[in-house]
Amino acid sequence: MSRPRRVCCIGDVHGYISKLQNLWKNLETHIGPSDFNSAIIIFLGDYCDRGPNTREVIDFLISLPTKYPNQKHVFLSGNHDLGFAAFVGVLPEPGGGLGFKEGWKQYEQNEEREGWFKGDGYEKMHLQGRRWGGKITVKFNAAKGTEYKGSIYDAAPTFESYGVAHGSADLVKAVPDHHKKFLADMLWVHEEDEVCVETNDGIKHCKLIAVHAGLERGEKVEEQLELLKAKDTRVPKVEALSGRKNVWDIPEVII
Repeated sequence: MSRPRRVCCIGDVHGYISKLQNLWKNLETHIGPSDFNSAIIIFLGDYCDRGPNTREVIDFLISLPTKYPNQKHVFLSGNHDLGFAAFVGVLPEPGGGLGFKEGWKQYEQNEEREGWFKGDGYEKMHLQGRRWGGKITVKFNAAKGTEYKGSIYDAAPTFESYGVAHGSADLVKAVPDHHKKFLADMLWVHEEDEVCVETNDGIKHCKLIAVHAGLERGEKVEEQLELLKAKDTRVPKVEALSGRKNVWDIPEVII
């Protein structure tokens, strides 16, 4: 019986290239070169914003399949990455004859406070792109005890990493095509069968469902998976990518 591949899930990077590089080296040291070079590496999203190196982070991620051809790499979208992708225009069209504008209505009461983007191209932009590239009028994030960096998503450092001012439509031209492809190709959910998990009761064979925030409580799993696999952009706020209180808790296991 072949040895199961090691599965590594990596959470929010948020524009910090040195932390990502250190984590990568530590992973190889911790699990050993053999297991590391054949591992399934699942990145859980939020590659951009807050930190100063979004451009370098995405370059690092794009390089992995070439540098580590025997690994399997999965790149999931977080809510920050969804906003970035929406701003540069690489999200799938909503379909059904609807435009992204339909999704604004549900949250329009927040437009003034959040300072939604109103520059070139905003008329055809998904709600989260407008929020991501906007200029929030409240400067202090009381929930986190920090000042906002440009927008409610703290997106200013991402704009700056591409050499443009926060909130500038010039970002669309500044982001290279291979980065846009990376953003366009991100998955919203990933399933991995036969993952071995060490628990207090021994090794268990599980099906892993990886998603940035979590699946919603009280909603049918199969229906959620179907919408997430389809990347249904008719939804203005994807709870599985951004929810907190209304998503399932992570199971407690000993790894």
